[in-house]
Amino acid sequence: MNSSRFNRRDFLRASAVAAFGFRILPASARGANDRIQVGCIGVAGKGLVDTNAVAAAGGVIVGLCDVANPRNPELGRKKKAKDGETILDKFKDAKYYTDYREMLNAMPGIDAVTVSTPDHHHFHASMTAMRKGKHVYCQKPISHSIWEARRMAETATQFKVQTQMGNQAHAGEPIRRGVELLRAGVIGKVTEVHAWTNRPIWPQGMSAWPEPTKVPKGLNWDLWIGPAPFHDYSPKIAPFNWRGYWDFGAGALGDMGCHIMDMPYWALGLTAPDWVETKQEGGTAIAAPLWSTVTYHFPTSYFGSPVKFAWYDGVSPKEGVYQHTPPEDLWKADFPTADHVFRRFDMLLVGEKGRMFFNRSRQDWLYKPETLTNGFTEPARSIPRVAGGEITGKGEDTGGPYVEWLTAIKTGKPALSNFASSGPFSETVLLGNLALRVGKRIQWDSKNLKATNAPEAASIVRRQYRKGWEMA
Repeated sequence: MNSSRFNRRDFLRASAVAAFGFRILPASARGANDRIQVGCIGVAGKGLVDTNAVAAAGGVIVGLCDVANPRNPELGRKKKAKDGETILDKFKDAKYYTDYREMLNAMPGIDAVTVSTPDHHHFHASMTAMRKGKHVYCQKPISHSIWEARRMAETATQFKVQTQMGNQAHAGEPIRRGVELLRAGVIGKVTEVHAWTNRPIWPQGMSAWPEPTKVPKGLNWDLWIGPAPFHDYSPKIAPFNWRGYWDFGAGALGDMGCHIMDMPYWALGLTAPDWVETKQEGGTAIAAPLWSTVTYHFPTSYFGSPVKFAWYDGVSPKEGVYQHTPPEDLWKADFPTADHVFRRFDMLLVGEKGRMFFNRSRQDWLYKPETLTNGFTEPARSIPRVAGGEITGKGEDTGGPYVEWLTAIKTGKPALSNFASSGPFSETVLLGNLALRVGKRIQWDSKNLKATNAPEAASIVRRQYRKGWEMA
């Protein structure tokens, strides 16, 4: 490797050859006699993507569940399946439910479920399914609270079900190759990681709940609220802006952290930080901040040394300019403007030898200094590759995580973003939100799930549920 830039075409060709023998085939390539029956919980928005992708990967969609009827135009669900069909029209043989508890009770033949609901339902939907022996693909973060993530990982092990978190790029070539390169020492011992996003792209910083409006026909608002504290319906909450409210979502960090922070967390063998501190503007008791910087300190890593991991979110409302960026001495001399680096990459890793600018959806990463990789011997590919895990020219996932999950169900060999690994990772991501909400540095006791210096954090670590939705 004698260039600071990877050639994507050559890289993909080499990856395909080197990965021979590790490659996982789509379920559809093995015939229809062993297809997996899937019930999909949440089938609009990302749920529409997950439902279609699982079907394309070989799953048989037998159940569809959504609190909002996909055929009702009042609900603003304009995105439809091919040829103008709704998801109900596309999967005509699937039974439709509004309550996932009812679906799981009425359809014991379901093998697996996808969970693509707002965050506050992830735990209840996944736990209900796992306790019935169903395999689970759950969107990120896998839970709304830290305690829930711990329980979900324990339950998956207890019931021996195959699980996968929906941080799709985990199954892709860029992240898996990035892990191999970092562990091979391409930039030496890693001491700092800086990751950023342009989110939120929804309102945050609200200090009051919106005025209630009439619930649209075809929407079961009580079921939408589910285990969360009750609030009246408003289009300023659903179907999309719930992400900014702490009762339902996890803000910009919860939305994007499990994607962007994934590669170094995996590569560096990180577990739980011992402390987390934050800076923010506009955060309130009910809503996530307008912007934040979250700094995690990990006491050890793959290299046996501590790591500082900083997260930055929020952009200026004017022209989308990035406001909160890593220290300029780490990037400014190498790029004309902040826009050139922060729109192209989503991460900067600092090692004892140099720096790496990385993006989970690209393979033309940059190393600084440019001579850094001269003489570096690329490591062999040691992580299994997944058919469909390549990245298209648009940076989109092409089916890899769904193939990997269905293959895990068939073979019993866990997918690599299963709850045993994505559970602790979700805990770490959500710990940043804990620090944001408490408003001070958190000294963290991971074993006991306690902020040792902030007893007031206990009700956030483990939230209470609305009457009728109690679950332990």
